[in-house]
Amino acid sequence: MNNLLGEYEATLDAKGRFLLPAGLKKQLPEGDSSMVINRGFEKCLVLYPLKVWEEVAAKVRKLNDFKPKVRQFKTIFLGGATVIEFDSAGRMLLPPSLKEYANLLKDIVLACELDKVKIWDAAAYKKLFEDISDEDFSNLAMEVLGGDDDVPELG
Repeated sequence: MNNLLGEYEATLDAKGRFLLPAGLKKQLPEGDSSMVINRGFEKCLVLYPLKVWEEVAAKVRKLNDFKPKVRQFKTIFLGGATVIEFDSAGRMLLPPSLKEYANLLKDIVLACELDKVKIWDAAAYKKLFEDISDEDFSNLAMEVLGGDDDVPELG
């Protein structure tokens, strides 16, 4: 699987469709005409190439359904998962319930995260970057990546 990279702007039409940007489409496996869309952990949507979704589903499938928190997670996480296909014009139609969940009205940003693509309301995505200082971002990186000498220099 290639690493999906970049941020792409798009616009939803009145029916909730958007044209997958050419720069992103080129990065997808050739011949893939469908993806799985789902709720994100933040108020966004997540597009998974089918191969990546199969890996995610395999992990979820192994969880113990006898645990109440597992059942709760599966209900929330899998409840909105939907296979969506490109139409003949290369557009994708967002399911209305998912569009509403992420508050997607018109202008959206498709933000690649290596193996998946998050779909954000453009204003909400911009606010993410306005709300974090350089120092906070540096501290977040240290917390997530650790201070080990074997972590590569990122910036």
